[in-house]
Amino acid sequence: MSREQAITRPDRFWIGEERWTLPFAVIDLEAGDAWPDEIALPPCPVIGIGSLEAPDADKVDTVIEAPATLDGVIAHIERNPRAAGVIVQLLRILPGLDVHEGLVAESLAYATLQGSEEHRNWKCQYSAGFRSQSGRVRLTRTGEVLEVVLDRPEADNAIDRPMRDALHEALLMAAIDPAIEQVVLRGEGKAFSLGADLSEFGTTLDPATAHAIRSVTLPAQMAARIGDRLEARIQGACVGSALELAGFASRVVAGPRAWFQLLELTMGILPGAGGCVSLTRRIGRQRAALLILSGKRLSAGRALDWGLVDTIVDDLA
Repeated sequence: MSREQAITRPDRFWIGEERWTLPFAVIDLEAGDAWPDEIALPPCPVIGIGSLEAPDADKVDTVIEAPATLDGVIAHIERNPRAAGVIVQLLRILPGLDVHEGLVAESLAYATLQGSEEHRNWKCQYSAGFRSQSGRVRLTRTGEVLEVVLDRPEADNAIDRPMRDALHEALLMAAIDPAIEQVVLRGEGKAFSLGADLSEFGTTLDPATAHAIRSVTLPAQMAARIGDRLEARIQGACVGSALELAGFASRVVAGPRAWFQLLELTMGILPGAGGCVSLTRRIGRQRAALLILSGKRLSAGRALDWGLVDTIVDDLA
């Protein structure tokens, strides 16, 4: 489908209009077209082109800005349109929920996509390749500071099930111990983390069971509780669930070569480790949507501009 077919006027999103059936819609924010009093956005991404400062820019799901391009976002959406639709519908409701309500909503939306044809297609095409030994999470307590280290450098700190459970336990310990005044989260080696270990995707076949497991083991639950005491130190790659977790930190420090990326849409799913919640709160709904829908890497400098990172330092030691 060409972008011209999807460019429309905002009055098309009145509740009485014929149902929108395309996988995305594009609004020219510079055209000055009036929006209806009662807006009924379609269940697909509504993409704005033009200025982020346009009067009605807040009404769309995302606004194109570098490093994303409209053509790139459209191509990404068209590969997995059902997942893209669920992603933006979730992001639309999250600002009205508190953190823990949002995590429940995110997990339920994730479960919906776990059972989808788009995700099944990705699993059929994905080859796990070599699997390194299980990772660990190393803890060091120095006075009031707890250092939590992702320690699986041979796999760029990809988070497997033992690491996920250990992260949950470490953050739970910090949540129930008021004597811990600061928690520092970092990765061992050249990368912060490549996110979830993809070789474990699909090992829990029932989406309802997977939701139940996430409800009690997801590290994001505890990260949200201690966010005001949590500092994430990012070097190298920060991808997927690792970025989602770091997003809960009240302070994110990055090295100059750090980079950030969310690739879940290519898998027919959404960021389900808390990222839809954490990133919406940290960089806003529209930039969170753009990061997910584009799949583009953010450099440390761009992440600083967006508010994903609080400061860049040369030495993270």
